[in-house]
Amino acid sequence: MEKPVRLDRLTRFGQGSAAWRRLLRRKHFFAFEVERVTAMNSSMRQRPIVAALLATTMIAGLTAVPAVAQDAAAPLAAPATTAAPAAQGTIRSITVTGTQRLEPDTVLSYTKLRIGQPYSQESLDQGLRDLYETELFADVQIRNDNGALTVEVKENPVINRIVLEGNKRLKDDKIRPEIKLAPRQIYTRSKVRADVARIVELYRRQGRFAATIEPKMVQLDQNRVDIVFEISEGPKSKVRQINIIGNDKFSDGELRSEMVTKQSRWFRIFSSGTSYDPDRLAYDQQKLRQFYLTEGYADFRVISAVAELTPDKQDFIITYVVEEGDRYKFGDVKVESDIRDLSGESLTKRLPMKTGDWYNAKLVEDTVDTLSETAGLFGYAFADVQPDFNRNKEDLTMGINFRIANAPRVYVERVDINGNTLTQDKVIRREFRLAEGDAFNSFLVKRSKDRINSLGFFQEKLDIEQKPGSAPDRIVLETNVQEKSTGELSLSAGFSSLERFIVAASITQRNFRGKGQELRTSINYSAYSKSVEVGFTEPYFMDKNIALGGDIYRRDLNSFQYLNNNDRNTTYEQTTTGFQIRAGVPITEYMSLALRYSLNFDDVTLDEDTYYTDGQCDPLLAGRYLCDAIGKRTTSSVGYSLIYDTRDNRIRPTRGNNVVLSQDFAGLGGDVKYVKTRLSASKFWPLGGGFIFSLSGEGGYIHSLEGERRDASGELVDKVRLVDRFFLGEPQFRGFDIRGVGPRIIRRYYSTSVKDGVVTGERLTGNNNRTDDALGGKIYYLARAEVQIPLGSAAREMGLRPSIFMDAGAVAGLKDPGLINGNGQFAGYCSASGLTTVRATGTAASPICPSNYVTADGFQVAGGFEEEYLGDTLKPRLSVGFGVNWNSPFGPFRIDIAKALLKEPGDDNKLITFNVGTQF
Repeated sequence: MEKPVRLDRLTRFGQGSAAWRRLLRRKHFFAFEVERVTAMNSSMRQRPIVAALLATTMIAGLTAVPAVAQDAAAPLAAPATTAAPAAQGTIRSITVTGTQRLEPDTVLSYTKLRIGQPYSQESLDQGLRDLYETELFADVQIRNDNGALTVEVKENPVINRIVLEGNKRLKDDKIRPEIKLAPRQIYTRSKVRADVARIVELYRRQGRFAATIEPKMVQLDQNRVDIVFEISEGPKSKVRQINIIGNDKFSDGELRSEMVTKQSRWFRIFSSGTSYDPDRLAYDQQKLRQFYLTEGYADFRVISAVAELTPDKQDFIITYVVEEGDRYKFGDVKVESDIRDLSGESLTKRLPMKTGDWYNAKLVEDTVDTLSETAGLFGYAFADVQPDFNRNKEDLTMGINFRIANAPRVYVERVDINGNTLTQDKVIRREFRLAEGDAFNSFLVKRSKDRINSLGFFQEKLDIEQKPGSAPDRIVLETNVQEKSTGELSLSAGFSSLERFIVAASITQRNFRGKGQELRTSINYSAYSKSVEVGFTEPYFMDKNIALGGDIYRRDLNSFQYLNNNDRNTTYEQTTTGFQIRAGVPITEYMSLALRYSLNFDDVTLDEDTYYTDGQCDPLLAGRYLCDAIGKRTTSSVGYSLIYDTRDNRIRPTRGNNVVLSQDFAGLGGDVKYVKTRLSASKFWPLGGGFIFSLSGEGGYIHSLEGERRDASGELVDKVRLVDRFFLGEPQFRGFDIRGVGPRIIRRYYSTSVKDGVVTGERLTGNNNRTDDALGGKIYYLARAEVQIPLGSAAREMGLRPSIFMDAGAVAGLKDPGLINGNGQFAGYCSASGLTTVRATGTAASPICPSNYVTADGFQVAGGFEEEYLGDTLKPRLSVGFGVNWNSPFGPFRIDIAKALLKEPGDDNKLITFNVGTQF
């Protein structure tokens, strides 16, 4: 392969180019320095001057084009013909030479020269032009020998391959679709110029106005060439400054805040709005007009918008010239309706604007939409609502008459569904609240759209178009969906502030076989929990509106307490093996009933080496609450949930509310008997600008149906077992540690010393000399207020969703657990060489051991502590903070920073919590 070389510079672009004229039509211009363009020919230095000029003509289109000068070079003059006689004659013969792929007759077919016809110098020149216009030839000459014409051609080469070099910001798969040249095509200058222009335009859309494209041609054997596009991408052109001239009522900062384009500043490093885009410039003009119209300035207009590119092509300076005009108020506003079912007088009373209010164009648009939706509720899908404006420039008022033209009542002719390549039609149709033949209702159309979106099977761009049917009173609902991936295969490892290292593997298909069924299996392993689960859900069993599903699972949980230096020590281990069967039926459009049956086999154990003495759980070591929890038991429960849900999207709601009442009854066989009741509610409001405010609350109560329970020592204990109680803390209550809220027993340890046979004890201070065991509660409540904060498009594409929140809640309601040794009572052990260890008596400050222990060799007192019961109160705990969800490349990530403002003695707060590689 020959090395490409550059030719002499051939042409330049200036203000006379088509590109410049297009930019002027867009009302902005660019200051740039015109560059010459280059091309190449490896052999031109060795040819005669005339041949060099011809080669220059052939490659004239292969030029380096600045990003803002995209049009082709000036037209190329065809090379001069060999001198011909001035007098006219008759063509005696025509010979074609130099062809490789084309037949001579094919070459002649492109001209009007024929044997036996008269010819002149003008006709020969026209023949040259005709051949050059085919763009099949690199060189053409016509020699005339007294009527014997010889047409000498040199065919354009065939393209071997297209090569891109220097492109880093835009990958090949983004650029190649813009290139129309292809291997095995015939090379032409115009196609190269067009491809260069398209690539430059592509970079311009990316904000890189300094980008240049230099096409080169590498000669190969057999008249083949490689086309190489050498790309110099250049830096991204930013918006250095936005100037606004003519604004008196609003400051530059207020107007800039309404624009999508932003000035480039260091704190906008992640913003995509700082790059220049001419389409965005036009959009910003509309945004300015919308802003002024909502403020009452009905005569506002943008006189000009100019974007200047700095000489270094690094930045743009945008200047707007505006005329604000006068501010208007609403005059007389009313509604006139030609539809008999709609009363104009009644609708007028419900208009949001009143005479004397400042004029607001957005309010007028919203009113038109509201009136159209109102007409749609009565079945008038094509009702035409037109506002008639009556502008009075003398008193600066804007009167509006909303006219609702007469229209036929419409019925649904059919429902069309497009774009569902995987999902079966019936899965979508069963979410429709309208069927063929029903009277049209705009509210039910919107409800259908929300239900389809809530499936989670399609992109959020789902749309239900309303199209005229075969008759004026018929409508076709055309649903256009775009499938998205509903299967998830996850193999991940992560780190959680709660569970430390995590390994998770799961396979989930939420649209199994395109029938809307959900099939899932998961395995999770961490230092303190392990689980295996398999589940299946059929949302429409036997094509009836009845959901049926089931789960089989095995869950191992290691509960823990904090020891010295915040080390975590496993207390009890709970193993649960069981299954659940679920069913659900709708009651109304927004209310449904879910039923379930669960059977669990629980096994709670303690480490015998740590908590057992003489083969029995030792309350001095474990506490009565842990000794009471151990054992094997079977829980057979039946439950229901009554659900009321009006949210627009169950996955990411923006409006609506959700209320769930649940109860579970244990005792249908098994060893455990209780009634557990939960109530949760949430409501979402869109605040405008992408902000979403939500309030949610939940609470629960568990009541034992068993009789009195006693521990091994005969002491009464709470009827509800430790593993069945409610717990609060991380992650549901941000600002507090895992199980950090509610009743707990704290053990504070003592150090002992022996002097002259007298034993004394001293309580150790600090969190490093105590243990903290959460006991949970029988009643709890938790409330949250949260505002989701919108980010730019780039952040949304990254999956960033920040929010600020406030959490409040409490858990309580236990029977006093009965402390082993409170009020200073000692709970240690006496040991000495050659003697059996026995328990000490007395107080923590003055422990008492038998005298023979005190006088024996190696005498010591160990394990002294006292217990304190804290946190059993329903007084609210309160925390505030902010958090961020991020769908990172290595798994979902959630971080919360929360400060506990209200807490009770014994509560454990935590400032930062995060999870990586696990669901949140």
